Amino acid sequence: MTKRKPLVIVTRKLPDVVETRMRELFNTRLNLDDHPVGHADLVEAVKTADVLVPTVTDRIDKAVLSQAGPQLKLIANFGTGVDNIDVETANMRGIIVTNTPGVLTEDTADMTMALILAVARRLTEGAAVIGSDTAWTGWSPTWMLGHRIYGKRLGIVGMGRIGSAVARRAKAFGLQIHYHNRRPVSARLEEELEATYWESLDQMLARMDVISVNCPHTPGTYHLLNARRLRLMKPSAIIVNTSRGEVIDENALARMLEAGELGGAGLDVFEHEPAVNPRLIKNPRAVLLPHMGSATIEGRVDMGEKVIINIKTFIDGHTPPDRVLPNMI
Repeated sequence: MTKRKPLVIVTRKLPDVVETRMRELFNTRLNLDDHPVGHADLVEAVKTADVLVPTVTDRIDKAVLSQAGPQLKLIANFGTGVDNIDVETANMRGIIVTNTPGVLTEDTADMTMALILAVARRLTEGAAVIGSDTAWTGWSPTWMLGHRIYGKRLGIVGMGRIGSAVARRAKAFGLQIHYHNRRPVSARLEEELEATYWESLDQMLARMDVISVNCPHTPGTYHLLNARRLRLMKPSAIIVNTSRGEVIDENALARMLEAGELGGAGLDVFEHEPAVNPRLIKNPRAVLLPHMGSATIEGRVDMGEKVIINIKTFIDGHTPPDRVLPNMI
């Protein structure tokens, strides 16, 4: 007798090759027009699905999980972060949560360097001049001056996979690497990157020319960079965030940029996505991107393959390789 294929409900449109493989392996219900699903849709999904495949845009909180049917045993998140899922409640209800770590490391690190360069060299301001109503009058020795990044100090907040990948790229650009982490990285990695560890985030912030936020969003990192800490930074310093918007107090950042108390900001994530603070949009010192850090075809396909491996491993009666437990957050 053929074993029943589990019902897998996917909340957003995934790359075609991923969706095709999922249809081959599972009884898969897809979101073909990629509409963002609301609370009611998520409740309906958890009532019927054996496996739910949500993304960062889906809030799988206690209210949703309380409606889950007994058949829901796995939430295979399409993404590295799991701050969109109440992992503790899921665990209490016997629902395994998995994510897709590692596959977005290089893409996000690339985007971090792109934002550092874009802010320091005023790339978006320069690009906006071409084709604007005001005609470009030609090269000038003192016009559109940015800052050299070679020889500057980069402070990385969160030296995990992505933070380390950023450090490798930044070192090649001639930046001096500093970092703050819960604990120092291995001596071998520290030596490779010629990195300086700061136990005190406050002390590091006060000395850096560039700050890169690469830590996950957890209850402990919410507004880690609050108004007090942002004020510790040098007025010429720039801050880049490709992690999660909630790590920075966005209103405090907007105020400081308006007052000229920071050199600039490069943001790929926002505190209240998809809403973006209008004060940041208007500020020429801010380079803003619509959460594109992981947006490569290769990265998204790799994410999908990880999701499939987690589901297949679970269905075969084994612990998925990328299981997330409450004590890991």
